[in-house]
Amino acid sequence: MVVKLEEFTVNTLERELLVDITQEVRQIVSKGSVHEGVCRVFVPHTTAAVTVNENADPDVKTDLIAILREIVPQSGKIQLKHSEGNSDAHLKSSIVGSCQEILIHDKTLLLGTWQGIYFCEFDGPRTRQVYVQLHGE
Repeated sequence: MVVKLEEFTVNTLERELLVDITQEVRQIVSKGSVHEGVCRVFVPHTTAAVTVNENADPDVKTDLIAILREIVPQSGKIQLKHSEGNSDAHLKSSIVGSCQEILIHDKTLLLGTWQGIYFCEFDGPRTRQVYVQLHGE
């Protein structure tokens, strides 16, 4: 079993946004030696996340951010105790999650026709890391 770890940087320019990282991950998979297996994408930040979602219509990204803002506003009725002023970002990160796994078949990510991989920034602008680990044969 081959296990390979790669990483890349994402620079975000806004407090909340989704960055399509599909091409970066595809490139790692295509250059790797795993033909059949799993690609794990991990974000090691407590105010960021990673998700797989539609990448054909940019309104999906806008809608996702809008819904998360509605569910977890930056300030609201509940007095949050975390003193840095980014409690909402921590909660959004927990809701979306820090890791995604995508199958690899014939050295290709098995994403659906409309699917892409998104880095989710909830406390930018920042410089962030994304780790990609390939497991398989």
